[in-house]
Amino acid sequence: MKNSLDFLRALAQNNNREWFNANKEQYLVHKVNLNNLAVELISEIRSFDPQIGLLQPSDCTWRIYRDTRFSKDKSPYKTHAGIFVSPGGKKSGFHGYYLHIDPSAKNLLCVGGYQTPPAAIRILREDILHGKGDFREALSKADPIFKLDSSDCLKKAPKSFPDDGPDAVFYKLKNFGLIAYLPDSFFLKKNLAKRVASLFQTTMPFLHYVNRAIDYSLHPEEEQY
Repeated sequence: MKNSLDFLRALAQNNNREWFNANKEQYLVHKVNLNNLAVELISEIRSFDPQIGLLQPSDCTWRIYRDTRFSKDKSPYKTHAGIFVSPGGKKSGFHGYYLHIDPSAKNLLCVGGYQTPPAAIRILREDILHGKGDFREALSKADPIFKLDSSDCLKKAPKSFPDDGPDAVFYKLKNFGLIAYLPDSFFLKKNLAKRVASLFQTTMPFLHYVNRAIDYSLHPEEEQY
């Protein structure tokens, strides 16, 4: 992945069409690297989590071109790359396993999602309240490299939820996700997909817990088992 890291780092310093067109070959190498990694990562994740289903790289990756129509930042290209493996793909509405490569800022792994739907958050709060510690149990399975995303939380627990106790912090969450930050060196060692998938595997109980609530919020009329 060294070529991809070098390309993205250089693009961050030269985010314009002239430089991009002059270095199109570097971009094409990066694109092949990313697609190959996506294929490997999908296969590795599906070996322990068949719930993701049959996915293609296009279901899990994004174009490098930015949509600048409604943005003050008119930079034409994204200077990061990501692979998001979730049940049904990136447009399904479910949370998933996300690998984010951004050598000019922060590389990270994320399990869960950003901006968990409000309907699912309400269900998750109820599940945690009545779950007798099963959410904490799911969290305990995750590799210690992962930390709960508490960057956007309520100051107090919502009404009817306790503001203290072992689960109090969970009622305040607005994003149900786990995050691990990675150095560039992580991407330069062999068997990248296997190493990433091995970390993701420890978070599967957490992700299934969250996606169960999302599924219920998307299909409230269906009986849940």
